[in-house]
Amino acid sequence: ADTVQLLSLEREDDLEMLFETARKIRKANFGSKIFTYGFAYKSTFCRNDCTFCYFRRSNKRPQRYRKKTQDVLDIARYLSKEGVNLMDLTMGEDPRFHDSKNGELDALVQLVKDIKAVTDLPVMISPGVVPDEALAMLAAAGVTWYACYQETHNPALFKTLRTGQPYEERLEKKRVARKLGLLIEEGILSGIGESLSDIAHSIQVMRALDVDQVRVMKFVPQPGTPMATHAEEASLRECLIIAVLRLSFPDRLIPASLDVDGLAGLKMRLNAGANVITSLVPPEYGLSGVAHSELDIENANRTMTGIRPILDVCHLSAAKREDYLAWVRARQTVFS
Repeated sequence: ADTVQLLSLEREDDLEMLFETARKIRKANFGSKIFTYGFAYKSTFCRNDCTFCYFRRSNKRPQRYRKKTQDVLDIARYLSKEGVNLMDLTMGEDPRFHDSKNGELDALVQLVKDIKAVTDLPVMISPGVVPDEALAMLAAAGVTWYACYQETHNPALFKTLRTGQPYEERLEKKRVARKLGLLIEEGILSGIGESLSDIAHSIQVMRALDVDQVRVMKFVPQPGTPMATHAEEASLRECLIIAVLRLSFPDRLIPASLDVDGLAGLKMRLNAGANVITSLVPPEYGLSGVAHSELDIENANRTMTGIRPILDVCHLSAAKREDYLAWVRARQTVFS
């Protein structure tokens, strides 16, 4: 009931009080340090037909690609030199990775090892619902994070978003990953027809999963999808949910994604209590984003150089790699 009440705040002074509280909680747990994640979209092929996603299987509009190993390693080196704290190797549920017979899974495992070798950065991976053996192989290769978003924890709503995908199977993969020693990122979409009770329930489920990183992203309608004409909500609602997540998960990581509103939306998300900046993307590598496939990439706004002025305005600073590794190790000891 308290969570629903917080989620229903509308008055400007109430919202500012909530955001201020979220910032105080962040400061108490993390000081002024903000973690940064470099991002490489490895593959834009996907076997799924999610109604909300630009890269859904049946959408003919996206430019599909599978980045070559050398390209990904060049991107990883670039991001490492820039000073990011983690390499986020993002992908759709590419059918090639889900067919162990063709060697692509082995190649993905090797790619993780190569990224670790050339950057010494932690790696996050989001291959979707893969067999348990594949998760075990990736964990053994040195993957630190398994990102797998449920989008909603209302099974009926989930069914309309992730068509043909079992709700419980996707949830269970996160439990399997945790048993393998991986840190877990879970996330929800806002503005997809959920109620305030649905969001509050998601927070309960994510707390029960004991997730290490929890995120919300507002839904951005995508051309060529069944939800292309769905109304887009104001970004303030995403910020409200970020603040409530900070109150609910005081010592966990909560991202501010550059993928939704680009650099222009970063300050408001940081002011809501986020402590990770995700989707830093180097220009000139032909990479796509998720919510906005091109936003702020080629103008180099989604780089460490691009975000520093915003951090300065918010009296925050980019964390060093050692700071991030210390947090990761501390979390790993909690459940090891």
